[in-house]
Amino acid sequence: MANITAAGDGITGGYTGTSLGMQITIATLAGVTWYNAFELVTLVFVTFSQYHGLYFWSLLVSSSIGLVPYSLGFLLKFFNLTSAGLSVTLLTIGWWCMVTGQSIVLYSRLHLVLDNKRVLRRVLTMILVDAVILHIPTTVLTYGTNIAQPNADRYVDGYNIMEKIQMTGFCLQEFIISGLYIWETVRMLRLDPDRAKRKIQWQLLIINTIIIILDLGLLVAEYMNYYIMETMLKGAVYSIKLKLEFAVLGKLVNLVHNHVWKPESFSCPPDFPDFVDATRVTSDVTHAAPRQSHRAPDWMDADDISIAMFEHSPPTNTSDASHSWSERHVVHPIDFTNPFVKYQRHSSRLSEKPQDPG
Repeated sequence: MANITAAGDGITGGYTGTSLGMQITIATLAGVTWYNAFELVTLVFVTFSQYHGLYFWSLLVSSSIGLVPYSLGFLLKFFNLTSAGLSVTLLTIGWWCMVTGQSIVLYSRLHLVLDNKRVLRRVLTMILVDAVILHIPTTVLTYGTNIAQPNADRYVDGYNIMEKIQMTGFCLQEFIISGLYIWETVRMLRLDPDRAKRKIQWQLLIINTIIIILDLGLLVAEYMNYYIMETMLKGAVYSIKLKLEFAVLGKLVNLVHNHVWKPESFSCPPDFPDFVDATRVTSDVTHAAPRQSHRAPDWMDADDISIAMFEHSPPTNTSDASHSWSERHVVHPIDFTNPFVKYQRHSSRLSEKPQDPG
């Protein structure tokens, strides 16, 4: 029974109890993790048209290289199906990619709701620093408790302490990232009355709240020393969190790409008269229309344009040779406010002839 509850005993060996319910639970949780991981990998390759970007790679790595090796390593370890070195290597690789990868997934889409580069840089720095100071010591102690026989006892006490520290640290990290999503989502809900946008915002708010609740559940299991249950639940919980994040963050990207929601729209919404239906305004009334300029076709380079101008320039031996070609073709502004002035255009200038109003 000690192997079920004690973290140190759990990490040094497999499950030696006789409870069929515990064995079924271990296998079931591993199966749930694998099912969600394979489904998520399939959705990633089907959904993305281009296989690049931080969001794509973090989601793919955390689901394929994270979830699958993590649960497989613990399954082999608890049932004593392979050597300790192989099982610990598999679960360690999966743990790194699963935990830090999930935080990278959240970070990769945080800029869609938070337009503060300083905060974004600090979040990324937090993720990288936590990966170094929490993953590395725990990995060393994990190998020590399983491989450094018969001197594994001195690693057990250190592992029991470090396991709780790293669980608390990574939970706080996800609390901070999910808290930023919740904070910005609540702000958007207050400022944007659009029902279509509010639905996505409510989904984003609810999913990040669920993430926090799931992390709290894992943290409680860790501090109650339910080691086997906590480690197997962690894979299933992270697979659920990744699927939820994939669903809502994908919708958030579609909103931004389709210009349904823009962060700057909350700062200064345009005011329309009462008789204007704002839903039918298709142009950007907050900015002046760009000045139309006549550009040369893309297939013409600078030399071709110069030659064309030279070939179409008028001869210089005319009576207006005293004026340059550009001066003869200057169009002067016309005063349309005076209806009694008749304008006649010649080749080089405009002449004004006042007309009799009668």
